[in-house]
Amino acid sequence: MIRKFKPADTISTAQVWYRSGKDEYTYLPMFQALDEDEALTVFKSLILQHCEIWVYQSQSEICGFLAMQGSYIDRLYVDPAQHRKGVGVALLKHAMQLSPDGLQLHTHQQNHRARKFYEKSGFAAVKFGVSPAPESVPDVEYHWHGQNNTG
Repeated sequence: MIRKFKPADTISTAQVWYRSGKDEYTYLPMFQALDEDEALTVFKSLILQHCEIWVYQSQSEICGFLAMQGSYIDRLYVDPAQHRKGVGVALLKHAMQLSPDGLQLHTHQQNHRARKFYEKSGFAAVKFGVSPAPESVPDVEYHWHGQNNTG
């Protein structure tokens, strides 16, 4: 079930972000150096303060989350133990329902799993660049043109 984030979800949602990042971001030494407490602090200051968040909950466990700023997907993370179980697809469909006229996002060029996921879901790469500091790694901007648009 997807539902709106509640303050009581903070620790478990931050842990999903932390575990997912540790699993995927082997090319980001700065992320790999984070411990759980630091990740919680970053989650609270960068994600929680600037985004609307929805969580995917299975029974009492948070399995993934979607963080948005308007039509921009700031974060979409799934706990590595829940990969390939439909959590990411459900969260992305939720984002599409929230913003049926279109969505935008950035991901790292090296994040091949995410890139394949978004491209399979109808997103198109529109610009290649470099993510802002402190990461400063090659990234790609994706757009989805909405349910009723063809361009």
